[in-house]
Amino acid sequence: MMLPTHVQLVDVGPRDGLQNEAQPVAAAHKIELVHRLQAAGLKQIEVTSFVSPKWVPQMGDNTEVMAGIQRQPGVRYSVLTPNMKGFEGALAAQADEVVIFAAASEAFSQRNINCSIAESIERFRPVAQAARQHGLRVRAAVSCALGCPYEGDIAIDKVVDVARRLQGIGSHHIGIADTIGVGTAGRVSQVMEATLKHVPLAELSGHFHDTYGQALTNIHACLQLGIHTFDASIAGLGGCPYAKGATGNVATEDVVYLLHGLGIHTGLDLDALVDAGAYISGVLGRPPASRVAKALLAKRANA
Repeated sequence: MMLPTHVQLVDVGPRDGLQNEAQPVAAAHKIELVHRLQAAGLKQIEVTSFVSPKWVPQMGDNTEVMAGIQRQPGVRYSVLTPNMKGFEGALAAQADEVVIFAAASEAFSQRNINCSIAESIERFRPVAQAARQHGLRVRAAVSCALGCPYEGDIAIDKVVDVARRLQGIGSHHIGIADTIGVGTAGRVSQVMEATLKHVPLAELSGHFHDTYGQALTNIHACLQLGIHTFDASIAGLGGCPYAKGATGNVATEDVVYLLHGLGIHTGLDLDALVDAGAYISGVLGRPPASRVAKALLAKRANA
């Protein structure tokens, strides 16, 4: 199959990336990051999560952040909503899309949200139904789809089963997430091919962490199947608090460099993305994890 001519990236840095930072990040910095991302051309941004600040203190300023964004037409602002209380917050904040999730691993589900896979999906059923009733999109993620820190390898039929259940409660979109970054191209292709038998191509995406340095290879394997939507995180921010040693999401800058090198249109300005990544990395007091950003920043410094 020919590679897609256009790829849509969802930047999850403001939410999935920053939620794992131990040091508090001011709402003003989060708002500025969103502004920089949309100025670079991103049309889908995962902004924050409406969870209890007791569990994720970094996201306790969710209402302030959503209220502070200068919204641009054509940009979809999504938020993670783990329950109906979270959904009510998302609705009040005028989110465009809610994000829900279920693990393909029973052990991970228990460790992460203290319930079984089946129970987690039932918890999300009223969230998905309410979102649809209010005209919001529902994006669902299948976490640990390529491996679990507690169970190891995950059977493909388990991934497909969770994806179908998430569809069944009203999800518009299904993301296959390699939460701990252990997937390799062959396995990723097998999982995606099996899932594509039940989920339309336009509504399936990949979410890859770069723990073993395989994220870009895995994305390329997905492209060969025609998949054209991926999550990425500016500056490679993120990780997984329940998966020890798991590094951040694949860096948006690195994915864009790959895609542009393949002649695939993204609508994104790589230099502006590098600036956005350098900005938030400066706030955090460290260099970007993105190799492309490091290379381009060094090139600028030596120009």
